Amino acid sequence: MGLFGRKATMIEPDAALKGRPAAVAVSAKHVVNGHPLQGPFPEGLATVQFGLGCFWGAERCFWQLPGVYSTAVGYSGGYTPNPSYDEVCSGKTGHTEAVFVVYDPAVISFERLLQVFWESHNPTEGLRQGNDVGSQYRSVIYVDSADELELTRSSLQAYQQSLTAAGHPQITTELGIDKVFYYAEDYHQQYLAKNPGGYCGLGGTGVKCAGAV
Repeated sequence: MGLFGRKATMIEPDAALKGRPAAVAVSAKHVVNGHPLQGPFPEGLATVQFGLGCFWGAERCFWQLPGVYSTAVGYSGGYTPNPSYDEVCSGKTGHTEAVFVVYDPAVISFERLLQVFWESHNPTEGLRQGNDVGSQYRSVIYVDSADELELTRSSLQAYQQSLTAAGHPQITTELGIDKVFYYAEDYHQQYLAKNPGGYCGLGGTGVKCAGAV
């Protein structure tokens, strides 16, 4: 999925592709668990967006967790409304590949989701993840509230201490709030469930993230 060797840069807003008003159509139900792919979701559930490289393997990391109600892949953090996959891969949208996670806080904590996020990729690589190079592979966490943003900052600082002790550089993960999530094309949704032998480029640092419950 990556464009190995291409210089990774972040496009300026006024140079981004214009996009389109209509969203792509996706299946009504999650291929793995049968839950709705799009809201409205049952009362009491919460949502968060994670970007940790290629979204195929990243989505699988989260749908496997007890307490996660639904997941979807898409594009977030950029400027182009309703982009296509090819447009995002061009680096001209500002979006990163993201996983939209719907979860039950009574079953799985936000801190546990953050732990899986930190440990499942290398959050120090800037505009790339391994051999996948480009702004669309940057590490991000997008939350829905100021309280969640503060928890995320604290988690980042704690994990930075562990990474520093293990000889790793500074975390480059982008934090944000209230970012619009654009669903990716249907063939990307739960891709590794549909294609068990498909590409998964995820690889963590091996440094554990402590403190999750």
